[in-house]
Amino acid sequence: MAAAAKHLTPVTLELGGKNPCYVDDDCDPQTVANRVAFFRYFSCGQTCVAPDYVLCSPEMQGRLVPALQSAITRFYGEDPRSSPDLGRIISDKHFQRLQGLLGCGCVAVGGQSDGSDRYIAPTVLVDVQETEPVMREEIFGPILPIVNVRSLDEAIDFINRREKPLALYAFSNSGQVVNQVLDQTSSGNFGGNEGFVYLTLSSMPLGGVGNGGMGRYHGKFSFDTFSHHRACPHCHPGLGKLKQIIYPPYANWHKKLMTWALGAQGCTLL
Repeated sequence: MAAAAKHLTPVTLELGGKNPCYVDDDCDPQTVANRVAFFRYFSCGQTCVAPDYVLCSPEMQGRLVPALQSAITRFYGEDPRSSPDLGRIISDKHFQRLQGLLGCGCVAVGGQSDGSDRYIAPTVLVDVQETEPVMREEIFGPILPIVNVRSLDEAIDFINRREKPLALYAFSNSGQVVNQVLDQTSSGNFGGNEGFVYLTLSSMPLGGVGNGGMGRYHGKFSFDTFSHHRACPHCHPGLGKLKQIIYPPYANWHKKLMTWALGAQGCTLL
């Protein structure tokens, strides 16, 4: 930003953050688990728009955890380490950071790691507290904490107490619930019963708000971000008589006419 400011150049910043994923009690747990597991463990969790933690009731957690285990086994087999579809952590530094996060809460699924291969198994954590390290930083790895809430309102309050995320997800069979999460929160992007498919669609913008970043890009949105849209009105040179009505002095009918013209969005009297 400092380099751009020096030349007054526009910028767009995608900064990431902790992306919440609310799961309503009326959901089919396996359907949700399949989608959440795919988007959480895609690229070994190293995407800035992955679901970073789940908010759900204790009852839904009891149904969701075995469904997540089932989804992980379906995607990566009984031994995820041998799966060609599960990546590795990008560096030793990040492996050590992620390994430290495995000590938060209680491991319900996975939890295995091997520094020689920078391997961390797809992991689900339960009994996670808001104050623990795994809830204070973007995870950027194959670890999914579950935090319990008692209601939709409590989930929304939990989200709004924290910095604005780059992405936010809500799963529910009720369109009203999904829309309530959308309407009462702020995030860079949003997925209703879906993950970050917007990354594949150039017709949709990608960008953050608040701590999640600024601006937007993707397809033509990238072109618009770094382009200047200038107003260019053109007037016919022979309309001098018509233009006389905008010059002073003004009678009452002048004022009424110009008030009407300025209030009519489609009128270009001036």
